[in-house]
Amino acid sequence: MIRRGTPTPLPMRSEPEVSTSSDPLPMTPFPSAPGLIWGFDLGAEGARPTERCEEVGVGFRWLHLSLAHQGTASWINRLGSLPEDVKELLLAGDNHQRALVDEGVVGCVLHDFERDFEQRSTQIGAIRLALTPTMMITARLHPIRSADNVRNRLAHGRRIEEPSDALDLLVTTIAEGLSAEVRDLSGEVQSAEDAFLTDFNSPTARGLIAIRRRLAQLHRMLAGMSTVFRRLEEDEELPEPLIATVEKLSQRLQSLDADVEGVQRQLRQLREEIDTQVDQRTNQNLYILSIMTALLLPATFVTGLFGMNTGGLPWARSPHGTFLATLLAFGVAGMTYVLLRWMGFMRR
Repeated sequence: MIRRGTPTPLPMRSEPEVSTSSDPLPMTPFPSAPGLIWGFDLGAEGARPTERCEEVGVGFRWLHLSLAHQGTASWINRLGSLPEDVKELLLAGDNHQRALVDEGVVGCVLHDFERDFEQRSTQIGAIRLALTPTMMITARLHPIRSADNVRNRLAHGRRIEEPSDALDLLVTTIAEGLSAEVRDLSGEVQSAEDAFLTDFNSPTARGLIAIRRRLAQLHRMLAGMSTVFRRLEEDEELPEPLIATVEKLSQRLQSLDADVEGVQRQLRQLREEIDTQVDQRTNQNLYILSIMTALLLPATFVTGLFGMNTGGLPWARSPHGTFLATLLAFGVAGMTYVLLRWMGFMRR
C-alpha cells in the first residue's frame, strides 16, 4: 500500500546491450514494393511465394511488378544492383522490342498478347525484364498472358536454380502461347481451304482478312523477338552462363516465325485461288452478257427501224405487220447465232 506523500519508486531502466560480435549489423531491407503482383524465392527445393522485395544473397528471387502503380518506379530507382540503362529500359514509356547488356545485367522488352478474361485478346502488350545473377524482375503496364502462365508453373513446382532457367521459362512460355495461336490460325486456314475445295460454304477473300491480320501481328512479334535474341548472341558483354540459353531461344523463335510464314503462304495461295475463281466467274458472266448483246443487237435494230414515225414503213398498213416485224427480228437474231457459232464464239 502506497501512503500519501510517499513518492512512487520508478522502475529501473536496463542499459542497452553492447554487441560484442564482429559481424556487421543487418541492413534494413527495402519495403515491399506497392506494385508487387507476385514473387517467388526459387531454389533446388522449389518455389516459395514471397512478399519481400529486397535482393537476397542466397538463392534466386523472381518479382513481377505492375508499372501502373506509382510506387514501382521509385522502388526500381532505389535498386543499386541495376545499372541506369537497365532502369531506364524498365521504366521507359515506349514498347519497342529491344535488349541490352550492362555490367552483366540483361534487360529486355518483349511483346506478348494482353490478358482479357472475357474474350480472346488481340491487343499486343509489352513485358519488361531485368536479369541479374540473384534476381529476375519482370514488369508490365497491363496484364500479360505469359506472366500468369509463368506464375502457375512456378507454383506447380517448376524449378529455377540459375538465371538462365528464369530467362528460358519466360521466353518459352511466351513462345508456347504464340505457337498455340499459330496452330489455331493454321487450322482455320485449312478449314477454309477444305470448304473452298468442296464448294460448300466457300470462304471469301474478305472473310479471311481477320486471319491475315492476326498472322501479321504474330509475324511482327516473332520477328522482333528473333532480332532481340540475335543481337544478344552478338553482344560481347552477355554473361557466359546465358550464351547457350540465348542461342537456343533464338533458334526456337526463328523456327516459330518460319511456321508463321508458312501459314501466311498457305493463306496467300488460298486467297489467290479464291481471286482466280472470282475472276473466272466474272469472265463467264461477261462472256454470256457479250453473247446476249450480240444476239439482241440486230433485233434491236429491227425494232428501232420499225419504231420510226416516218412514212413508207413496210407493213405499216398490213393487218399482220407486227407479226411479220417480230418474225423478222427473231430471224435476224437466229442468223446472228448461227454466224457466231460458225465463227467459234459459242463455247461452253
